[in-house]
Amino acid sequence: MQRHERSAFGGAFAFPGGVLEEADALVAGHCAGITPAEADSMLDTEGALAWFSAAVRELFEESGVLLAAVGRSGVDLQAARDALNDGTLDWLTFVHDNALQLQCDALHYFSFWITPEALPRRFATRFFLAAMPDGQAAAHCGGELTDSRWMTAQQALAAGRDGSIRLHFPTIRTLEALARHGTLDELLAWAASCAHAGVPCIFPEIKERRGGARVVVAGRDSGALE
Repeated sequence: MQRHERSAFGGAFAFPGGVLEEADALVAGHCAGITPAEADSMLDTEGALAWFSAAVRELFEESGVLLAAVGRSGVDLQAARDALNDGTLDWLTFVHDNALQLQCDALHYFSFWITPEALPRRFATRFFLAAMPDGQAAAHCGGELTDSRWMTAQQALAAGRDGSIRLHFPTIRTLEALARHGTLDELLAWAASCAHAGVPCIFPEIKERRGGARVVVAGRDSGALE
């Protein structure tokens, strides 16, 4: 999905995502398929179910895809999505009033990045992978996101190389990891194995090299920082 020019990573294509909100920590009782202890162990932090909630929420707000079972009939999900985005509805109220069960076990945690210390704005970003639910369609929200397209990882990388889309360094490296797998089943199995083995934190540095600033990961030159 393409970020709005005035947003973080403006103009670049990236995966749906955003920041933790206070409400994410308040809906743990609606998280299904994973216990608080399992989530804490997987993400190696306390209160980790908040990250799962945030992933479900941001995916819904930005793409319209809802990884949740809705316990109340007749819910207008498009209207709820619009209200969440314009701030007239909060996540806790939406989840509670509609008896949502967040399908946290559909999310596979596979990567963790923290931006270099030298950058003025820094992010700690956890990546989750999920299969597209049946009967749903994805579309950008039109606010923070101005375009969206279905692409394979290989197609996205090729578009980044030829300049059709702009990609930032973590997105490129994530796409490269996804591109190594030929089927969805292989990809989901790999993501599950990452969470089982423990997901290391990727903490790149910026080094001045001949020709400009370069991003260095694990002691090797890994590409240009744009």
